[in-house]
Amino acid sequence: MLYNETPLDNPVWYALTEHQYNEAIDYGNVKFYHPNYAPFGAFINNEDTSEAIDAHSKLIKDFFIVGDKPKLPSHINSIKEYIGLQMIVYNKIDYAITENIIELTKKHYDDLMVLIKLVYPDFFKEKTQKLGQYFGIYKDGKLVAAAGERMQTKNFIEISAVITHPDYTGNGYAKQLITHTANGIFTKSKIPFLHVDQTNINPIQLYKKLGFQLRRTFSFWRIRV
Repeated sequence: MLYNETPLDNPVWYALTEHQYNEAIDYGNVKFYHPNYAPFGAFINNEDTSEAIDAHSKLIKDFFIVGDKPKLPSHINSIKEYIGLQMIVYNKIDYAITENIIELTKKHYDDLMVLIKLVYPDFFKEKTQKLGQYFGIYKDGKLVAAAGERMQTKNFIEISAVITHPDYTGNGYAKQLITHTANGIFTKSKIPFLHVDQTNINPIQLYKKLGFQLRRTFSFWRIRV
């Protein structure tokens, strides 16, 4: 599959424009996910973001602009840059799946949130699970690993929330879940991509082993009110 990759150069904006517009708060040339879905926003055309950030800060006190550095309103001065790697895979992943992977539905929500709060609390919100399909592995009646889909454009789907309970690492659960999720995205005639903090060396190496390659770097500007 060959697609125009321009949307990946501003993935939050294109996700909220092309596919997930029902989950967007639209401030014109600045858009944010509704705070219940995700803490991310983006802008285009070198927009002065100060008014939009001021309005959005009344809804959520800790959020991100993904892409160029935003302009802040005068009363907000807490901003920190995180560098993320955007990685992409163009072919189905050939990795053996030996575990029973299930789709996580509404009945698994509480189990997923328990795992999220243990490992991945900052980015996963009350309704993040509704942005795409999520999958998990249970052991001894407990959800011990999960992965799913978050940002979605017309032709690309982001893999996100790849998490394993600390007591169950080293069993290949993350590799199997990524394989399952990515190959499922290919069956939808879309291409999987993901974002990872540049300091998370072990996950980066894992993604590379599965065939993901670096596409570009991104700035995630964290704004706290």
